[in-house]
Amino acid sequence: MVAFELITLMKKCGTVNQAKQIHAHIFINGLNHLQPLFIHHILLCNISNYKTMAHYVHLVLHHMPIPDSFSWACVIRFLSQKGQFMEAVSLYVQMHRMGLSPTSHAISSALKSCARIQDKLDGVSIHGQVYVFGFNSCVYVQTALLDLYSKMGDVRTAGKVFDEMAHKNVVSWNSMLYGYLKAGNLDEAREFFDEIPRKDVISWNCMVSGYAKARNMDQACSLFQQMPERNLPSWNTMITGYIDHGSIVSAREIFDAMPMRNNISWITMIAGYSKSGDIESAHNLFDQIEVKDLLSYNAMIACYAQNSKPKDALQLFNDMLKPDINVQPDKMTLASVISACSQLGDLEYWCRIESHMNDFGIVLDDHLATALVDLYAKCGSIDKANELFHGLSKKDLVAYSAMIYGCGINGRSSDAIKLFEQMLAECIGPNLVTYTGLLTAYNHAGLVEEGYQCFNSMKDNGVVPSLDHYGIMIDLLGRAGWLDEAYKLIINMPMQPNAEVWGALLLACRLHNNVVLGEIAVQHCIKLETNIAGYCSLLSSIYAALGKWNDAKKLRHCVEANKIIKIPGCSWTQLI
Repeated sequence: MVAFELITLMKKCGTVNQAKQIHAHIFINGLNHLQPLFIHHILLCNISNYKTMAHYVHLVLHHMPIPDSFSWACVIRFLSQKGQFMEAVSLYVQMHRMGLSPTSHAISSALKSCARIQDKLDGVSIHGQVYVFGFNSCVYVQTALLDLYSKMGDVRTAGKVFDEMAHKNVVSWNSMLYGYLKAGNLDEAREFFDEIPRKDVISWNCMVSGYAKARNMDQACSLFQQMPERNLPSWNTMITGYIDHGSIVSAREIFDAMPMRNNISWITMIAGYSKSGDIESAHNLFDQIEVKDLLSYNAMIACYAQNSKPKDALQLFNDMLKPDINVQPDKMTLASVISACSQLGDLEYWCRIESHMNDFGIVLDDHLATALVDLYAKCGSIDKANELFHGLSKKDLVAYSAMIYGCGINGRSSDAIKLFEQMLAECIGPNLVTYTGLLTAYNHAGLVEEGYQCFNSMKDNGVVPSLDHYGIMIDLLGRAGWLDEAYKLIINMPMQPNAEVWGALLLACRLHNNVVLGEIAVQHCIKLETNIAGYCSLLSSIYAALGKWNDAKKLRHCVEANKIIKIPGCSWTQLI
């Protein structure tokens, strides 16, 4: 009778405080035998703040006078279902240490959690306990084991578990199929797929996704056409596959053919247009979304930020915060906002947003802090950037590159070089941004030989110099007066030099009054740029410095009259 009354009360329970009141009656009246029933039913309650409830149940669990396996299993399963995978595994380990025998629900939930967080060590340990406690014939436990090894890409062990299963359902077959695909065994996956006795839509989606990820869109499309049933993930998988394959037109055709769409469909297409640089199409799609949520705003703001439209990114961010829209940002939103502020060099705007982070419920993590390192460094607040950098719990390539670049552009050459050496000591390989910052540091310090050595070492680290790196090197060599070396570097470039590269040589020629190379540089700048007045002005200054007043005067007149420029005495003889 008492148990029935408890169940009735728990069904009406809607808040954690109400649950606490019920638990107080159990505790005061010494009804400790009802605590497992209380825990079971509180976890079934429709309480929105499940984290607070989970914390409370955790306390109840650890203060039970007589701990029991059923209660612990209920909580472990609940945590796993709510995505609290690390907590679920931790609780299972505590349960084992207490000497409580696990239930099949506890073991299967713990294994599922291990699979989601890629915790093979604990997963293998629990696998051993499956045989100890006699669950090796339980289909739920076996399926969880199969899922664990499949998600780890351990096809061999997954295959053994699969073969040992007396009863195989479609979930078992799908888990094994996923394992083959995870391990990259596409041909074996297809053979296995063909053997599945009863395929469901997940089986088909899994195989289509496998072909799509392997960039084999012909096979993906062929299977897609054969599907007896399609759901939203089927269509979204095809859209993602075509976008990853670089076929934005085909992705749009699939999108337009969809019988219905969800936000993932819209967001994937917006991200695809962003990747291809088609901001207008992304914007048009965004405007068509009837109910815009946080993810759709994040996709469009990121599109603007990633495609050098920082003002549009910040304007859209302002719009989503308006009272009539009132979409609260998350960390992804702020990462794009910080990127936009970095491009604009607008530290003041970020400071206004930062003061509201607590209101948004956002805590600064390593990802955001790394983005802020870049922002503060580009805005000249290198000490603040340095403080954030050293406060990171884990410094990765992005963090090091941002800090090295920041030191480079702010004249802290020795700091940039030390950071680079520290990064290499930690076995973190540099990328293009790292070298941009490092070469800029050498340039600021006027360390020509060291800069040249650094530039030549890029290929040794698997990094191919870009136009920006050549431009920095030309500037470094030119400032030091190594004009012939700078010219040789330009004519031996593996790609076509742009106006910035030739402009760097021209500036150096003006600095050292080298008229021969200055004329060659201007000739190339004229071919590459429509606005040539600045380049011709530099050459005119070289003429004037060398006393070639007639040449300087003719050049100025041609520019003022907007006539075709013919460089007097220009030699096209290649310097060796």
